[in-house]
Amino acid sequence: MDIISLLIQAVSGAVGGNVAGAAMKDNTLGVIGNSLAGIVGGGLGGTILQAVMGSTAAGGGGMDMQSILANVGGGGVGGAILMAIIGIIKNKMAKT
Repeated sequence: MDIISLLIQAVSGAVGGNVAGAAMKDNTLGVIGNSLAGIVGGGLGGTILQAVMGSTAAGGGGMDMQSILANVGGGGVGGAILMAIIGIIKNKMAKT
């Protein structure tokens, strides 16, 4: 994994985290929390995607359109999923 792929995944994760936070008003972590959870989730999502699909499919083989879209997709979805999980856990802990 190169630094460009990681940056694309982190930015996509931050966007995905904020989109998920806007969609899930009850589970939002705020803009900064959504962004941080999204960045971490984007990095994890992109890494998992690269492990599952192989390095050439997820950005290891250069900067062609397929690898960029895979990085954006993996980062965005990973960021949204991690933000949603953390938001749900935070709300469940606050209710008890």
